[in-house]
Amino acid sequence: MPPAKSKSSENHEVQLFADGACSGNPGPGGWAFILRHPASGKELEKSGGERETTNNRMELTAVIRGLESLKRPTSVELLTDSVYVGKGLTEWMPKWKLNGWRRKEGGRLKEVVNVDLWQRLDELIARHQIKFTHVRGHSGHVENERCDTMAVAAYQKYLGRR
Repeated sequence: MPPAKSKSSENHEVQLFADGACSGNPGPGGWAFILRHPASGKELEKSGGERETTNNRMELTAVIRGLESLKRPTSVELLTDSVYVGKGLTEWMPKWKLNGWRRKEGGRLKEVVNVDLWQRLDELIARHQIKFTHVRGHSGHVENERCDTMAVAAYQKYLGRR
């Protein structure tokens, strides 16, 4: 029998499914997330897009918008197909911060790409407990596929208007 969860921890545990998409890279892009509270079954879905962006910016934006939707410090399982977001959170960000948000490239320190979004994400993860889970993209994962569909739909309005 699994251990009983306390009411307080059960009420704050959420799953955040996030994905970004781009038509061209750079090009019109979209982001989407599903925020689920398994204990209550409640879900929040949101998406948006930008006229000219990159896939990595949309992947980060999806996670940021999802975390910004939380009203109080929360234990979050982040599920995404983005290796960029996952490695950034688990491996790269601590080093970047130590180097003043710079990374080594060719023996020199250069500013981190998408530093504005990484710094915002850093602020948000300081408030929440984050557990990163990688899901394979386009493998039939229901929520990941839904986020991808919403992200693609979000950038459709920008196609042909560049």
